[in-house]
Amino acid sequence: MKELNEVLQDWEAVIGLEIHTELTALDTKMFCNCKLTHDDEPNTHVCPVCLGLPGALPVPNKRAIESIVKAGLATNCEIQKHSMFYRKHYFYPDMAKNFQTTQGPVAFCMHGHLDLEVTGRGAEERPACAFGEAEAASLASASAGAVGLSADLSRMAGEKAEGASDEGALAGLSSYDTAALATAKRHEDGSYTVPIRILRIHMEEDAAKMVHVGGEEGRIGGAAESLIDYNRCGTPLIELVTEPDLRTPEEARLFMEKLRRIFVTLGISDCSMEKGSMRCDGNVSLRRRGDTTLGTKTELKNLNSFKALHDGLAYEICRQAEVLEEGGEIYQETRHWEPSRKRTVVMRTKETADDYRFFPDPDLAPFDLTDEFIAHCAAEIPELPDAKRDRYQRDFGIKRADAEQIAGDPAGADFFEEAAAGLAGKAAQTVANLIVNELTGYVNAAGADVTLATCGITPAQVASLARLLAEDAISSNQGHEVFTLMAQTGDDPAKIVDERGMRQVSDTGALQEIVDAVLARCGDQAQQYRDGNQKVLGFLVGQCMKESRGKGNPKLFNELLRASLS
Repeated sequence: MKELNEVLQDWEAVIGLEIHTELTALDTKMFCNCKLTHDDEPNTHVCPVCLGLPGALPVPNKRAIESIVKAGLATNCEIQKHSMFYRKHYFYPDMAKNFQTTQGPVAFCMHGHLDLEVTGRGAEERPACAFGEAEAASLASASAGAVGLSADLSRMAGEKAEGASDEGALAGLSSYDTAALATAKRHEDGSYTVPIRILRIHMEEDAAKMVHVGGEEGRIGGAAESLIDYNRCGTPLIELVTEPDLRTPEEARLFMEKLRRIFVTLGISDCSMEKGSMRCDGNVSLRRRGDTTLGTKTELKNLNSFKALHDGLAYEICRQAEVLEEGGEIYQETRHWEPSRKRTVVMRTKETADDYRFFPDPDLAPFDLTDEFIAHCAAEIPELPDAKRDRYQRDFGIKRADAEQIAGDPAGADFFEEAAAGLAGKAAQTVANLIVNELTGYVNAAGADVTLATCGITPAQVASLARLLAEDAISSNQGHEVFTLMAQTGDDPAKIVDERGMRQVSDTGALQEIVDAVLARCGDQAQQYRDGNQKVLGFLVGQCMKESRGKGNPKLFNELLRASLS
């Protein structure tokens, strides 16, 4: 198959995501009082409601409704005051009652957006031809082509459809869909900012957990038997559906990463992709660049990592291009991504809205959210990652990439603010460097049970080490050594440095003597530098460090050598 970058020169990928997030911060399930759990013995937290027994009546979880409203407000959605639950019918063994309680055409949260910043190599996935007027036409035609599902759901709900044509269907939607579409803005360094619209965030219940014994990569194919754990059945689940605005696998990955940071900051879910509390379905179709008719889409089901999302979409884009270029046909189907074999395989033919037989749930009354309820939810929203990132840049002067990484982790953000209190400029940036590189690496290597709160390293210790580095009292290599010793002993970095005699000599007079001695015995290298060989300066600095037994300030050595050789 062709490489992704080559394919995207000729073909446009139209990508939409369905991101499922379990509200793991809650204590009980969506429609009953059973405890939410991931780790207890199978089938120990079940009742007639989540087992789907006849006559059992559901009662909605108020805190789950608060959580989805917060999610909507944090993603710039319009909160719908009036909505209701529907029954979505299908026959799967992981849903005993043979229907899922979910929301219909109008969800709690409608019509939001998130802005993505795409930089570096990821920005190179989107070709230059996918900006400007061409992209605006592409977004408009993709939105028009995606209206079919909304119209189908409206008919399933017994609501009046506006017409069979695209124009008629569009007329029935809000101005959100037909207003001028914001397009990607490209920057001089090759990066770009792109707004991704959110169609809806709706509430539903999760299914039970299937365990396929003997199946390859946990799949049902080839399994000797399948086991069902109903502890997960009925878990409150929110599903975010994007508009088909994504154009590259990198944009899809960044969108999900950003959404995860927001939800973790809100405190509504642990968003653990390893445990399955956050997972994603990716829908993708191809069309020739310039075409306005959408191609047939396939769905990649239950992608459980950012890498799987990116790599699965990239493979599927290349696979579809190969099929189409050979004159073949793409079928609407659900596919599974196999990471070990780096390929997608067919799971089943995709259901349509008609197959699900949506109708309002007669056991659940419609919701009418009050202004007071929405205001209460808004008041509980903390400072969100983007705002926190901008504040860190403004108040502490740290790099944008570091600010974004720290701001996306509530525990890391609290640690940084305590460690960097009263610092700015070089010292604050050094704190950020230590957290992003040394501390994060240390916690990750310590195991899944170790967190910032339990790793034994305090913000005060990191602040002390940052000051030593910012003042050039120790070198960066010594900083790594001091961090390791600090983690092992729990001692303050300043104490470690003084006890081991690690402080750098920054006396210009003493260092100049060493520089003179090194240049006297390294005359050939000195002449090479004067002849234009800049690389030899590193050798001379190394000789100076050796002469000083590692205690000389390498930055000062560099400056003194340049002055002496000029």
